[in-house]
Formats: sequence, structure tokens, C-alpha cells
Amino acid sequence: MSLFDEDLFLKGLEQRKGTLGAEYVEKNLAAADEFTRPFQEAMTAWCWGFGWGDDVIAPKTRSMMNLAMLGALGKMHEWEIHLNGALNNGVTVEEVRAIIHVVGIYCGVPQSLECFRVARKVLEERGLI
Repeated sequence: MSLFDEDLFLKGLEQRKGTLGAEYVEKNLAAADEFTRPFQEAMTAWCWGFGWGDDVIAPKTRSMMNLAMLGALGKMHEWEIHLNGALNNGVTVEEVRAIIHVVGIYCGVPQSLECFRVARKVLEERGLI
């Protein structure tokens, strides 16, 4: 941890684990090598420490924002990860559906269908549908 403030990293690590799950985060950090470790540390400090680290917007709302943005960008691998995080943060199945509807309105039906495909997989795995 030489590029970022240690406190920001630790704050980010706590938030990241709280949203995505400690097992998932620890697995990613353990898999980091000399090539990828600096990015894992920077992402944890910047995205999770700085971006998610204040109390201005509740984690549930941030998760909903992430689903909308990642869905709009078509980043489905990240969308799946953040859908699990959103569910951990209290987002309901009905709210997920409403977010996907908005993605479809602003980004097109094919993108909403892709979101529904991934959502079905995650929601079935978690026994929610």
C-alpha cells in the first residue's frame, strides 16, 4: 500500500467486503500478483473507500445506481457481481426488475434482456425466484 492512504484502503476494504462479501473480496485480493495487486489496492481505496466510503448515499441506493450504470454500459460480468452486492445491501427483486425496465427504456430492449438473463441466473442461484 504505497500509492494510497492506508486509512482509505481499509475503509474501502470494509465497505467492499460488506457489499460483495468477505469471501469474494479476500479471494480476489489473494489472487492478485505483482502485476494486478496495485490495481486491486487502488480500486479498493478509490472506488470503495472514496466512492462508497461516505454516508451521503446509503449502500442500497449506491448499489441500485451501480446496477443502472453497469447495465447501461453492458458490463455484464460486473453487473452480476454488483447484483449480488445489491441483494446483500437490501435491494429487492421488484427493485431489480424496475432498474432493468429503466435500462431498457434508455439503452434498448436488447440490453434489458441481457440484464434479465443475468438477473434470472443470480436470483435462481439465491432461491429468490
